[in-house]
Amino acid sequence: MDLKEVIKSLAGASGVSGDETEAAKLALGYLKEFTDDCYIKNNCVFGNFGKREKGKPHILLDAHIDQIGFVVTFITDDGFIKIANCGGIDRRLLLAQQVKILGKKEVYGVICSIPPHLEKKSDEGKVPEYSDICIDVGMTKEEAEKVISQGDKIVFLQKCRDMQSDRISGAALDDRCGVACLLRAAEMLKNETLNCSYTIMFSSQEEVGERGAKIGVYDVDPDIAIAVDVSFALTPDDSELKCGKMGKGTMIGFAPTLDRELSKRMKEVAAKNELPYQIEVMNDETGTNADRFSVNAGGVKAVTLSIPLKYMHTPVEVISVSDVETTAKLIAAYIKEVC
Repeated sequence: MDLKEVIKSLAGASGVSGDETEAAKLALGYLKEFTDDCYIKNNCVFGNFGKREKGKPHILLDAHIDQIGFVVTFITDDGFIKIANCGGIDRRLLLAQQVKILGKKEVYGVICSIPPHLEKKSDEGKVPEYSDICIDVGMTKEEAEKVISQGDKIVFLQKCRDMQSDRISGAALDDRCGVACLLRAAEMLKNETLNCSYTIMFSSQEEVGERGAKIGVYDVDPDIAIAVDVSFALTPDDSELKCGKMGKGTMIGFAPTLDRELSKRMKEVAAKNELPYQIEVMNDETGTNADRFSVNAGGVKAVTLSIPLKYMHTPVEVISVSDVETTAKLIAAYIKEVC
C-alpha cells in the first residue's frame, strides 16, 4: 500500500456528515482488498475479520469517514447560495474560499468577500455570521435552481498537496488519515493467524455528535474499542501543554471516559516495539467516538489513538505520514499481542 496516496485519495472524496456515500464507497473498495466480509450500513463502512462467535476478545477499530462542510439553505433572487455549517468550521477563514456544491451536478463557487477598499471601518476585523455568508456560483436564480437544491452539501475545493519531507496538506485529513491508518493496519495483519476477531468501522456523522459511533458500536457489540482520530499538533502560536508534535508518533489518550488499563497497555506495546508515542491527557470527554463506545450496553473498554494534525477544521490541514504509519503499527502490534 502506498500510504500517502491512499490518504490523498480518501481525502479527495466528498463525505460531509450525513452524506458520506462517495467517501464510504471509496473506503469500501480499499477494505475489500483485505476481507470479503465488508459492507455499508447507515453510511458506516464495516469490515469483519475472524469468527465472531469464537474469536474473543472482539476488538472494534474505528475511524470516522465524514468531514466538515456546509449545507444549502436558500437561493436568493440574485442567484446567490445561502449556507449553514455541518460541523465546527472556523468562520474566520471562510471569506473568498473556493467550494464545490454537490447538487444534481457539481457546481463550483466562491464564498463572497468584500474587498478591503470597500469595507466599512465599523466592519474591520469582524467575523461574519453564517446569515451574512453566501456563495457566488455565477448563475441566475432560475439557472441555479435547475442544479442546486436546498439541503445539498458543500465541501471546500482543496486538493491534498505534498509538502516538504513526508507532510501533506489538504481538507478532510480529519479523519481520512485515520481511515487510511486502519487500512494499513489491516494490511499488516492480513497474513497473521489470530485467535481473536476484530471489526473495522469507518463511522458516519462524527462531526455532528458521534452519531454513527452510537449506532455502530451497538451493532458490533465489541469487548474492546480503539478510536483512531486526529488531535492538535503544535504550532508556533500554541502551547506544548495542549498539543502533540508532528513526526513524534501516536498520541495515546488518557481520560475519564477511556479505560486506563487499556491506555497503559498501549504505552507498553509501543515501548516494547520501539514505536514513538506521546501522551494526551484530557480531563473530561475526548471529543472522539471513544466517548460513545465506552458507554455501550454494559460498557466497553475504549481508548483513543490520535494522529497529530495542524490547522484542524480548515481547508489546509497538515499531517505527517510517518505518524499515520506509526499508529497503524501500534494497532497491529497490539492486536497480535492480545490475540
